Amino acid sequence: MPMNLFCVGLSHHTANVETRERYARTDNEALCETLGCTEALLLSTCNRVEVYGVAERAIENARLAQYLTVSNSAASEGLDAFYRYESEACVQHLFRVACGLDSMVVGETEVLGQTKQAYETARRLGGAGPLLHRLFQGAFRVAKQVRTYTDITRGAVSIGSVAVDLAGKIFGELTRRKVLVLGAGETSERTARALMSRGVTDLRVTNRSRERAERLAALVGGRAVPFTAWENECREIDILISSTAAEEPLLTREKLAPVLRERWERPLFIIDIAVPRDVAPDVNELEGVFLYDIDSLQSIAEQSLALRRQQVAAGEQIIATHVAEFGRWLRREEGSSRRGSNVGPAVIAEPPLRISES
Repeated sequence: MPMNLFCVGLSHHTANVETRERYARTDNEALCETLGCTEALLLSTCNRVEVYGVAERAIENARLAQYLTVSNSAASEGLDAFYRYESEACVQHLFRVACGLDSMVVGETEVLGQTKQAYETARRLGGAGPLLHRLFQGAFRVAKQVRTYTDITRGAVSIGSVAVDLAGKIFGELTRRKVLVLGAGETSERTARALMSRGVTDLRVTNRSRERAERLAALVGGRAVPFTAWENECREIDILISSTAAEEPLLTREKLAPVLRERWERPLFIIDIAVPRDVAPDVNELEGVFLYDIDSLQSIAEQSLALRRQQVAAGEQIIATHVAEFGRWLRREEGSSRRGSNVGPAVIAEPPLRISES
């Protein structure tokens, strides 16, 4: 029986945030059964949503889009933003994703943790079989080698620290600014740490789980704010950075307008790095509000890429070697699939030397 390995998805390369949030599905229950795959895995981050699968026959992009949609819009809307990779092209794409080479912030490491989490979820639900197991274990090993044998992560930043850099460009010194971080996940933690490194002393954290908010606040020397009262903080703060998993906007024009009348002409700087977005787009129309979503951060992220282009090339060379190796194994398995085969762990050779900045 042939094994058709594929990846279908969209990312910041092909779709704006409005389109991405339409397909920002995170629940992958019954993924194999719904799509008709023997193996399937969902990878969903703020900048991409992808399905990796193994099937006896090709799964149409439209069918995948229908599964991924989270809005009332027709799944055909934005379908041209979907890309598709099969066989070795799929392998190469995943390896680049895991290494941070396909990220908005090239070299960031957060996506590797998200990829590992997606694999563990698929494994627990029975979606990751022998082929996806080998593929993703290989991706994790390649990512480790690229981080070890190149300097791709030198100077690399997360989306959260890019947001903080943007705040610095707007306000200059951040030491006297009051900041509220909405959300207490990994992205929020990275953002909070970046804020503290820039000298922020008045840092407030809120989250639906009070326990998680208190834990993050203690970790970064801030203070937790009850989630039921976070909107009141907008009367005092200078900067709001939001990153939650809410399915609908938490901050709307109607909620914010009365608060702004009490701010005495002080501007409010909002950075929304959530997908779906936490802040309704028309909030930006309010006087005194400067709203930036995750797509607004892309130009800042691209500036840091120029500093690491040599390391990107080095990482691509390591990836190419392992893609070719995996491709040879995949072709052997396809040739012997009728007889059956024992799928073992991927074996990846170590590069001979470390590549560093000249």
